[in-house]
Amino acid sequence: MTSSGESDASTDTREAIMEATFRALAKHGYSDLRMRDIGEELDVSRTLIHYHYDGKHDLISAFLEYIVDQYEGSVAVPEGADPWSELDRRIDRCLFGPGFDDEFGHWERMKVYHDLFSQAQYDERHREVFAAHYERIRGSIAAVIRRGVDEGVFRDVDADATAQVVTDLIHVARERRISLGQEDAPEQVRRAIDEFVLSSLVDAEFALSSMRRADREAD
Repeated sequence: MTSSGESDASTDTREAIMEATFRALAKHGYSDLRMRDIGEELDVSRTLIHYHYDGKHDLISAFLEYIVDQYEGSVAVPEGADPWSELDRRIDRCLFGPGFDDEFGHWERMKVYHDLFSQAQYDERHREVFAAHYERIRGSIAAVIRRGVDEGVFRDVDADATAQVVTDLIHVARERRISLGQEDAPEQVRRAIDEFVLSSLVDAEFALSSMRRADREAD
């Protein structure tokens, strides 16, 4: 039977391997990555890595799950947050990322993420992970928009279609920054989302009627 201490040690080792994989992928890219490169970042022999993973493909599959967990678990929405606040928070987190304590920050991690994303066309398992992650991002944005519609904050729009556009724009902004070196792309796209997409959630007539309804409820 595995003791709690042994389980914690195994978890710590796996997390250390995942972080070493981040650094190795950032240096070498997926195509040229060797298990030896990860071992050098971890300063351990490849034997320890092979003890936990059956090879490069198994390790990278686990690594993708690790990336997804980092980002999906990082959107903290305060209880009682209104739909606008939650929508802004989710979009900003997808575009600008959570804060990381180490020097290997959000964009270094996104560089690795998109390197693997570009390879997903050749690997069904990896494609499934990315597709599921993409759908969860889109779905979370759509859910907020639906809540806003139900609460009378947003006008009656197609939540799924609107969320699809927002999610696609987020992905394009990341690609422009990472692949083309356009560092201001995320800020440009954030402004575009506000001006051309989120503005469609309300119009002048709807905003006026919402204000009147709020005043009546206050009375």
